[in-house]
Amino acid sequence: MGVTSVRLQPEIENPLEKLATKLDRSKNYLINQAIKEFLARKSLEDKKWGETLEALDSVKSNRVVTEQDVNEWLDSWGKDNEIQPPKI
Repeated sequence: MGVTSVRLQPEIENPLEKLATKLDRSKNYLINQAIKEFLARKSLEDKKWGETLEALDSVKSNRVVTEQDVNEWLDSWGKDNEIQPPKI
């Protein structure tokens, strides 16, 4: 396990100290949890951004599903003749 020093500003240090006491947890634990959450959120943002770029590339290449095809598919939901999702 690595050790990293962090200088906390008073407006972070004081509430962190209070929260650690309130939750009966160490500041170290709370900081690690916050960093884990931040990294998970950033990873999800990066994934979504990659999917957005991929979708934009599909549109530029005219690889799209028409609104009509989507609506026909949605209208078939729950019916005996439900159709398969439209494909590009």
